[in-house]
Amino acid sequence: MMKSFASTYLAADAGNGQSGAQSPTYPIETRHFIDGEFQPSRSNKTFPLISPATGNLSANVSAAQAEDVDLAVEAASRASKPWAKVSASERRAVMLKICDLIDQHVGEFAYLEAISMGKPVSNYVDHIIGTSILRYYAGKGHDIAGVTSLATDSHLNLTLKQPYGVTAAIIPWNVSLIMMCMKIGPSLIAGNALVMKSSEKSPLTSLLFARLAKQAGLPPGVLNILSGLGKPCGDCLARHMKIRKISFTGSARTGKLVQRAAAESNLKDCTLELGGKSPLVVFEDADLEKAAQAAAFSIMFNSGQICMASTRVYVHRSVATQFLSMYKDKILQVRGHVGDPLDPKTTSGPVADRQQFNTIKEFLEGAKQEACSFSMGDVPTEQKGCFVDPVIIWDPPKNSDIVQKEVFGPVVCVIPFDTEDEAISEANDSEYGLYASVFTRDISRAIHFAKDFEAGTIGINTTSPYHCENLPIGGTKGSGTGRELGSEGLDIWTETKTVFVDLS
Repeated sequence: MMKSFASTYLAADAGNGQSGAQSPTYPIETRHFIDGEFQPSRSNKTFPLISPATGNLSANVSAAQAEDVDLAVEAASRASKPWAKVSASERRAVMLKICDLIDQHVGEFAYLEAISMGKPVSNYVDHIIGTSILRYYAGKGHDIAGVTSLATDSHLNLTLKQPYGVTAAIIPWNVSLIMMCMKIGPSLIAGNALVMKSSEKSPLTSLLFARLAKQAGLPPGVLNILSGLGKPCGDCLARHMKIRKISFTGSARTGKLVQRAAAESNLKDCTLELGGKSPLVVFEDADLEKAAQAAAFSIMFNSGQICMASTRVYVHRSVATQFLSMYKDKILQVRGHVGDPLDPKTTSGPVADRQQFNTIKEFLEGAKQEACSFSMGDVPTEQKGCFVDPVIIWDPPKNSDIVQKEVFGPVVCVIPFDTEDEAISEANDSEYGLYASVFTRDISRAIHFAKDFEAGTIGINTTSPYHCENLPIGGTKGSGTGRELGSEGLDIWTETKTVFVDLS
C-alpha cells in the first residue's frame, strides 16, 4: 500500500473524534516482557521517564541489565526452533491479530507516546503506518524461498532461505511503533525469535505491543522486549554470543558502536539505519507551492525529529525569495497549535527531552557564532517544556555544523544555487546519504538527479517521509548498511544455505 504522509496526517487529525475533550488516561506497564510474561529487572533498577511537555515524572521504568538480556536471549533460544516450524499461514494469522488489536488500542498508543516523548494525540498516525508494514510482512511468509539450478551434470543444486534463530533489534524513540513493526514483522514472519530493546526516551508503547502480541496468541519467547539504556542493555545485545543477527536504527555514532560490538563478539550480521542530512533541490520550473508544502511537512512532522527529514533545501536563485516566503507560511500552517500533547487541539508538541532540546540549542548557538542569517526563528530559550520554534537559516557556510551535521529538530537550511552541477555537488557534499529529493517539471533532469544523488532513497516531486511498504528504504555512506521494507527488508532476516544433491 502506498501513502502520502501529509494526507494521512490531515485525515488522522480531522477524524480522531476527540476535539474539545481531554485525552483519556490509561494504565502504564513498566516491566520487561520476557518469555511471555511481564517481569521487573532482576536488579530492580529503574530509570525515570520525564514528560518533555511538563517536566513531570511519567513513570519509573525497569532498566535492563546484563542478566535480563541473558534471560531474554535464553527465552528466545528456546522458542526459536518451534517457531521456525510453525507454518507461514499460522504465523500470518497471529500477526494479523496483532494488527487488529493495535487498531483497537490507538488511543492508548497515542497517550503513551504523548507522555513519553511529546507526540500530540491529535495527529498520531504511527498505527496507520505501522500496521500497514506489519500486514505487508504478514503476507510475505510464503515468499521465503530459495532457487534451484541444473547447471552441472548429474546434480540438483538449490538454496534454502532459513531464519537465523535468535535475533535482536534496537529501535529509536521518534516513531516507536513504526520501528517496531519494521523489525518485528520481517523477523518473526521469517521464523526468528526476537529480543528487542526500546529507547529509554519512549519505552511504553513497546510494552503495550508486547501485551497485545500475547493476547493475539504469539508463543512465549518468540518476542521479548527490554527497556533500558544503551549501556548495559544495548551493548549486551550487540555482544551476545547467542544472537546471530541485529538490526539497529538510530544515530550514526551509536550505530558504529553496535557494529563494533557485533564484530568483536561473534561477527553477527548487522543492519544499520542511521542518521541523515537530506537535501531537497527546487528548480525554477517546479510547482513551488507543492514543493514548499512538501518541504514544510518534511521538516515539521514529529517536530523535525525524523532521520530522513529534508533539512537542506537548495533553491534556484531565480525563485529563491519567492519560495522562501511560501515556505515560511507553509511551515506555520503545518505546525498549527503548539501546546500540551495530550490536548486534542494541539498539533505540534515539544522535542523528546531536555537533552534533545539542549542539543538543538547548541547547534543554533553555534550558527549564531558563525554569523548565520536566521530567516525564521531563533535560539530557543529555557522554559518548562522542551518546545523549539521552527528555524530557517539562510545560505549558511557550506562547511558549518548546521549544514553538515544532523540536528534532529525543526531546523532547516535554505541555500540558493545557480546551476545543476552546483546543486548536485552541494547536495552530495555530506557524510550522510539517506534521502534526497528534487522538484522539477523536466523529467530528464529529474532522472539525472535520481541517478546522481548519493542517497539510498530518492523523491521526485515528493519528499520524505514518503515511502511504500513493498520497496526498500535505507542509506548510503554514513547513513547505514542494508535495507528495510520490501523483499530486501525480509531477506536481511534470513540466511542462505546452498545444497548440492548428487543424482548419479
